[in-house]
Amino acid sequence: MLRTETRHAIDPATAKTLDTDQLRDHFHVAGLFADGEINLVYSHYDRLILGSAVPAGKALTLDKVEATGTATILERREMGVLNIGDTGTVSVGGEDYELETGEVLYIGMGAGPVTFAGAGRFYVLSAPAHQTYPTTLIRLKDARRVEMGTRETANERVIIQFLHPEVCKSCQLLMGYTQFAEGSVWNTMPAHLHDRRMEAYLYFQLPENQRVFHLMGEPSQTRHIVMANEEAVISPPWSIHAGAGTSSYTFCWAMAGDNVDFTDMDMVAMGDLR
Repeated sequence: MLRTETRHAIDPATAKTLDTDQLRDHFHVAGLFADGEINLVYSHYDRLILGSAVPAGKALTLDKVEATGTATILERREMGVLNIGDTGTVSVGGEDYELETGEVLYIGMGAGPVTFAGAGRFYVLSAPAHQTYPTTLIRLKDARRVEMGTRETANERVIIQFLHPEVCKSCQLLMGYTQFAEGSVWNTMPAHLHDRRMEAYLYFQLPENQRVFHLMGEPSQTRHIVMANEEAVISPPWSIHAGAGTSSYTFCWAMAGDNVDFTDMDMVAMGDLR
């Protein structure tokens, strides 16, 4: 079963007039991971698609998606797939790729239909592409690791980069995830902006009775969205994106826009946040 939802882009002046429910309607994504279903959200921010596929013992094939206006989803797009569940298989272009927990498959433009099977819980990201790169399975040991933060500031973490120029070539999609040391809860603080590209986050490995307070909005007009386990959030180019959890957690980040320079960001001073 395939379900697709469209989210339209809004400007920052409109965003700061929204109440809690309206903010969640525009930016918060819940109920992604459902057994036997493919669920997609088509965002008008840089045309990023985020979603999930949970085979739950049967094969699920992702092919034609009406929102893209093409014969198959990858006709003019690339895709990244992260497995946050047990071992599963992704089949594309006549090849089967077995993904262990925490591994990522990059799928290049024009690869055709994608089939998901096994016990995986697959997080799916797709962005428009203008060049084809080879479909590549990226093992955890092959990802780029960047350690950041300190225990004293409660943000000791490791950034694990998969779709990154030094790991796997892509057209415009960047993707990886960040894991926190025990006792650390703050991510991406001090905050930053990058008006040249949007971002999306999936929060996972968060205990069911815990929450992450995701910060968004212009630096002078911050807002928050309360996130539960396996929920996603869309982050517009004009918005900061930071957060703190009531326990340690992991979040998958993905970016699409003008470039693949991970460090392309405009820092926001702590004193400028309101």
